[in-house]
Amino acid sequence: VLAELDRAVALAERVRSGDWRGATGERIRSVVNIGIGGSDLGPRMLHRALRDHVDVDLDVRFVSNVDPDDVTDALHELDPASTLVVVVSKTFSTTETLTNARTVRRWLTDALGEDAVAAHVVAVSTNAERVAAFGIDPTNMVGFWDWVGGRYSASSAVGLSLLLAIGPASFRALLDGMRAMDEHAVTAPVERNLPVQMALHQLWYATLLGAGSQAVVPYSTRLARFPAYLQQLEMESNGKRVTLDGEVVDHGTGAVVWGEPGTDGQHAFFQLLHQGTQLVPVDLIGVLRPTHDTADHHDQLLANLFAQGAALAFGRSSDEVAADGVDPALVPHRTFPGDRPSTTLLLDALTPSTVGALVALYEQRTAALAALWGINAYDQWGVELGKVLATGLLEDLTSAAPPDTSTLDSSTRALVEVARRARGRA
Repeated sequence: VLAELDRAVALAERVRSGDWRGATGERIRSVVNIGIGGSDLGPRMLHRALRDHVDVDLDVRFVSNVDPDDVTDALHELDPASTLVVVVSKTFSTTETLTNARTVRRWLTDALGEDAVAAHVVAVSTNAERVAAFGIDPTNMVGFWDWVGGRYSASSAVGLSLLLAIGPASFRALLDGMRAMDEHAVTAPVERNLPVQMALHQLWYATLLGAGSQAVVPYSTRLARFPAYLQQLEMESNGKRVTLDGEVVDHGTGAVVWGEPGTDGQHAFFQLLHQGTQLVPVDLIGVLRPTHDTADHHDQLLANLFAQGAALAFGRSSDEVAADGVDPALVPHRTFPGDRPSTTLLLDALTPSTVGALVALYEQRTAALAALWGINAYDQWGVELGKVLATGLLEDLTSAAPPDTSTLDSSTRALVEVARRARGRA
């Protein structure tokens, strides 16, 4: 692991220093990360979270969706001669990633020729054979291992694009922050163990009180992608219906995770949190010392964060509302029941170390919840069924002759027929 980290650092230093040159001798000025799931969500989230630590001379972009608009937007106004492509895929067989990678490869070779691939494409993978078959020089591959789950992989070589963006010193600080939280999770007694306490809270809400979702609201626009990152971390890990022994569970497990940054979220979904009929535990995440403090912006941000926690907890009784002289007919509408659970997490500042600790906190919380529920947080078989079905449907959609769709259900068959007509293949 340390040897691969050193290789990744050496590659990043060559690119950042200008020693790595493209096929025409140009210095690398843009990086396109191609991946999906854990090969995208973690690095993309961390790149935004640590934007103030990013090298401004290196434009790092991310492509994940097989929607052609995604790759088109990512390549917009980039110069192939000064672009490095990082293809991230554990098995190097993920359909969406390879489709995007082939498109970007053509973009490069159309401009620079086939021989340019070696100078402009690197890989992060566990499968050197497939990397070589794609045309990437195996010496330009940084490896990791099949026991590294995608959603837990941002701290591995999967974070190569982030390493390129923030540099080795900041990346090591990120790892140090993660390690500190990992050690806390292993050594701290239960009553002072932050991830275990958060797991116990979620066990109470989801399993005993029936809360089917959890909102995560970072009061930091830099952490805007954190809820999306947690969706995979939590829902792919703990979205399980059987125990480790294969028995169907008789209790609730992983909740639906969602959220947006505050204060935007306050003007979108907080109405339901305060006065709706569903119980939604909320994690509120704040930063005490801002990187940028224009006028009184940050004080307003913190005031809103603290106010939401208090309002969720204690609400406003009908007597309090009536005492303010509110029309009796409006009193029920302006009463807040309170007793809505929230947890407030405060980071001292948004640094590589604190962000690393925050990520590791939720990783450890996820693992602790799986242990409490008796489920496996490290497989994700539920992701595979759709992929298998999509392979067959792709043939049905693209075949020149009308396909035999008799084995399809009536709804899917109708959808295929509509799509073929729209694409002129009926």
